[in-house]
Amino acid sequence: MKNIDDFFNEFIDSNCEELGPVRGSIRQEKAYQIKVQVAENHLYTSRSEPTCNRDEQKFAKKIGNYTKGLPHNKYGEVDIPAYDALKKALNSGLARDFESIPLGSELKLTNPQAAYAYNLVGTDSHQLSIPAPPSVETAWHASEMAELYWRALTRDIPFNDYSRNKLIKEASTDLTKFSNFKGPKTSLGVTPNTIFRGDAKSDLTGPLVSQLLLTDIPYGNNTLKQRYRTTTKGDDHLTDYKEWLNVQNGHKPTNRNEYDRRYRYIRSARDLAEWVHRDFSFQAFLNACLILLKYGNEAIDSNNPYTSSKTQVGFITFGAAHILDMVTRAARSALESAWYQKWLVHRRLRPEEYGGLVHNYLMGRTEVPIHKELLESKALQYTEETFGTYLLPVSYAEGCPTHPAYPAGHACIAGAGITMLKAFFNEGFVIPEPVIPSQDGLSLNSYKQSPLTIGGELNKLASNIALGRDAAGVHWRTDSIEGIKLGEQVALNILKDYKETFNEQFSHFKITLYDGKTVTI
Repeated sequence: MKNIDDFFNEFIDSNCEELGPVRGSIRQEKAYQIKVQVAENHLYTSRSEPTCNRDEQKFAKKIGNYTKGLPHNKYGEVDIPAYDALKKALNSGLARDFESIPLGSELKLTNPQAAYAYNLVGTDSHQLSIPAPPSVETAWHASEMAELYWRALTRDIPFNDYSRNKLIKEASTDLTKFSNFKGPKTSLGVTPNTIFRGDAKSDLTGPLVSQLLLTDIPYGNNTLKQRYRTTTKGDDHLTDYKEWLNVQNGHKPTNRNEYDRRYRYIRSARDLAEWVHRDFSFQAFLNACLILLKYGNEAIDSNNPYTSSKTQVGFITFGAAHILDMVTRAARSALESAWYQKWLVHRRLRPEEYGGLVHNYLMGRTEVPIHKELLESKALQYTEETFGTYLLPVSYAEGCPTHPAYPAGHACIAGAGITMLKAFFNEGFVIPEPVIPSQDGLSLNSYKQSPLTIGGELNKLASNIALGRDAAGVHWRTDSIEGIKLGEQVALNILKDYKETFNEQFSHFKITLYDGKTVTI
């Protein structure tokens, strides 16, 4: 006797009616051809050859290169055989060579083999390049270090006080004296309204902190207030020489960060530095996407094919699921491009390492080429008076992470994240009800001056996330600015690849880059 399944199976037509303009093996072939075409586009795009500052060749003691975690002598100079072993491993890519690198203690190097990973979407991480960072003996480099000393000295000054704070005015005057300082200026030089801000034109409009780091975040059926855990005033680290040297040798710090008992909106450089201490990779840009989505259709880019549809809305393509995926998808690719530059090209030293060079030089222990403009800076005098050292005071007890400085990973993610968001949102949309933190960071006040747009606040968000690491003392300005630009290129290449996959009548993405130039894909 037949069971019920056998009975119904007699009526099932195995040749069901599959709908669609392209079906079966034809669809399979087209999918293959799209992948081939995209791959060929990358294959026949000329590679940007890397450039470096040649500090590694110029200085036998590797004073311009990252060495944290390797063994050092009492002056913080790296053990050269250990550095050579690191270079051997980086050149061979062999696991056994990486496992043979002599370390100073228990601290391990952060994922250098990620520099070899391949991408299946977007350009290969080795295809893009960035300019060489300044050599440690240049005035440009000296100005970046002076900026970091001033950042350390001013960490606890609320951003709202910058225009009337005496120390901020002194810092602005001092940085203006440098012959090759690259930060934003006016005709008067560096001012309290430009100091420590990013390079985008929109960085100089409105509060220093982006609205996207202040506004409430819609999170499913919850709303998140952007009050965050921060450290206490004066919580600075690596100012004791023995502690500094131990940390360079890969020991865990003996001190800890001290935390404020109250959660606060970001109102100072210390707060911002702590935000980028504890964030996960794409957190700021995921949050930004959720905020922008709550503004509705007016905030969506007019090129979105569903803004004019009478019968459909976007979701998996050109909707929330699509945008959120692209923002997060770009983050890892951006990091891969950063890791290639960090480990296989530049190996630039971290600011805390250079602080050791400055300190030992001024203490008469070593001879290194410290530029005279830095030696003449008031930042050094004030640092010694405040902290009793010429070491760079940093925000984190452990100092910088165990990978080279250039470019900054945070910055690369930032550039990629804002580029994806600009592709889908209306850059000219004016953000409603803008806010500014109170002096103590416990509340928000209305901001009623210049209009703030999505495009401008995305640029500012990238600057905040990138330069927040500078505020902590773990990155240089060039790490941040060039990292943002590299991240942009990563995202643009991903968008180019995916543009070939849509069925909708979609003409192009139009994006204003961080430097103000417009790109159409």
